[in-house]
Amino acid sequence: MNNKGLFITFEGPEGAGKTTQIKHLSLLLKKYGIPFIVTREPGGSKLSTHLRRWILNKLEYNLTNETELFLFLADRAQHVQEVVKPALAKGKVVLCDRYTDSTLAYQGGGRGFDMDMLVKMNQMATGGLKPDITLLLDLPVDMGLRRAVGRGKGKDRMEQEKIEFHQRVREIFLTIAKQDKKRVLVLDASQDQEQVYQQMLKNLIHRLPPPQAISGSKGRHV
Repeated sequence: MNNKGLFITFEGPEGAGKTTQIKHLSLLLKKYGIPFIVTREPGGSKLSTHLRRWILNKLEYNLTNETELFLFLADRAQHVQEVVKPALAKGKVVLCDRYTDSTLAYQGGGRGFDMDMLVKMNQMATGGLKPDITLLLDLPVDMGLRRAVGRGKGKDRMEQEKIEFHQRVREIFLTIAKQDKKRVLVLDASQDQEQVYQQMLKNLIHRLPPPQAISGSKGRHV
């Protein structure tokens, strides 16, 4: 565990359902009185709220790939220091929608930046802070993109990319999972929400902080 808290990140390609599963887990933690926060990248800190509009092209500004990368890293550096580390120091569970693996997948796999360079840049931005657990919600690219478009919110900067881009992103996520099996838990996100939730609980329940009442309960908790 990081300091006294537990750092859990949620990763995956577009339309994987990360937000839904974070909501389910947060309700479970709330029910059992486990202190936690929900945050995201980009957009988790006060500064990041403004950066998110630039990064995901809400201002319709033509960012270069290099600018995009540096904005993500600036967002992360501020987010870690302002939000994540203080919460962990207080013993809270931190549920974070995207983190360093997304940079490797999207900027490395998708954009083609050098992986070794990205690893070093992530190290600098985070001060070496790594997740205790990463839940990788995986599903076929075409299915994920259909789901993302089906939300009816319009396509953001990443969702506008060609399918080949998203296929490279997914491949990097799966490669990371194979290389770091102890940290990364792969969930089949092609199933319905309840099935994904049960997968998550099965893999996560024994790693959550007390109370022990959680481990003795059955069925859905939210």
